[in-house]
Amino acid sequence: MSIALSININKIALIRNSRPGDYPDLLGHAQRIVAAGADGITVHPRPDQRHVRASDVPALAAVLAVELNVEGNPHAGPARSARADVADYPGFMELVRAVRPAQCTLVPDGDGQLTSDHGFDLRRDAVRLAPLVAEMRGLGSRVSLFMDPDPEQMRLAAELGADRVELYTGPYAAAVARGADPASALGPWLETAQAAQEAGLGLNAGHDLNLKNLPAFRALPGLLEVSIGHAFIVDALELGIAATVKAYQKALGKPG
Repeated sequence: MSIALSININKIALIRNSRPGDYPDLLGHAQRIVAAGADGITVHPRPDQRHVRASDVPALAAVLAVELNVEGNPHAGPARSARADVADYPGFMELVRAVRPAQCTLVPDGDGQLTSDHGFDLRRDAVRLAPLVAEMRGLGSRVSLFMDPDPEQMRLAAELGADRVELYTGPYAAAVARGADPASALGPWLETAQAAQEAGLGLNAGHDLNLKNLPAFRALPGLLEVSIGHAFIVDALELGIAATVKAYQKALGKPG
């Protein structure tokens, strides 16, 4: 089975939000990315709406012909917008109820975080998550939990009712950037991938994956999807959108 490439378009929205108006056009760029061969689009609408906004999510869902993956903290409630021209944030669960995306990736990020940098600890978080996971699955959304590479927690994720886990790959990417051999840096992620398979979980991965470290990472057993955002936009500045989608699909082992 081939590994799906989902492109996170938050950074395009961040550029748009730096000035009034709708330039660059987020929906148009998402459609160009899909037309170039991406398998899905990922968004992470945070309460401060500093990049993808809550209002972008239903608009994207209405025009995309591929899977929409909506990331966020399921405990995030409503928040007032700091800008008069931007609607208030309704809360993550309200957004999910309205859109019913193909996949919800639940992330334990706080409002002040620059980016997601750790996964759930299900020994502590499972009780609060359980009813929300059940509701999202009832809405028809596949549920993925953002997790650190911790084999012992894969069974807990399955017992909670998650369909998949998304492994946080920041430390792997940092090790490769420091000069580590990519294949040798995979140890904890390989062990966790095997534990996920044994628990019956699907496997996603994301955070700081790029054209250099992705070819080795795709060897993880059972890997179904990767989410690429920051590195994709950086590479697209040099290569263009279409060529960058092709480069990442090639890095996942697909024919060019």
